[in-house]
Amino acid sequence: MKSPLFKYIFFITRLLLGAIFVVASIDKIAHPGEFAKIISNYQILPNYLINIVAVVLPWLEALLGLFILCGWWLAGAIALANLLLMIFLGALVSTVARGIDVNCGCFSVKAAASPHALWYLSRDLIFLLLGAVAMVQVLRTRTSARERK
Repeated sequence: MKSPLFKYIFFITRLLLGAIFVVASIDKIAHPGEFAKIISNYQILPNYLINIVAVVLPWLEALLGLFILCGWWLAGAIALANLLLMIFLGALVSTVARGIDVNCGCFSVKAAASPHALWYLSRDLIFLLLGAVAMVQVLRTRTSARERK
C-alpha cells in the first residue's frame, strides 16, 4: 500500500520532470534557426539531419512534458523522456571528450557565456536521476495496481 508521502513525492517528481521538458522546449520552438546552429556545434549529426532535429526535438520535448504533467501515457512518456535525457547526456560527454566547448542549448538558444561543461553534465545527471525516480514510481504504481486485481 502506498503512503500519502509516496503519492506526494511522485506527484512533485512528475511535475518537476514535466516542467523541465516544457520549459526547455519554449525558446527552441521560438527560434529553430538558432537551435539548429547549436546542434551543429555539437558536431555529431550529419548536416541533412540538423534542421529536422532542430524543428522536431523541441516539439517532442514539449509534448513529453505536457504528457508527464497531465499524467497521460505516463510510463511511455517518462521512458521516452529518460531516453532523451540519456541522449543529451551522451552528446555532452562526447563534446567534452572531444574538447569542444558548446552552449548546450538546453533552455535557451541565446549565446551567453557558457558555464563550465561540468555544470551541464551535473545538471543533466540530476535530471536523469529525477527521470529514473519517476520511472521507478510509475512501475511501482503499476505493479501495486496489478497486485490489487
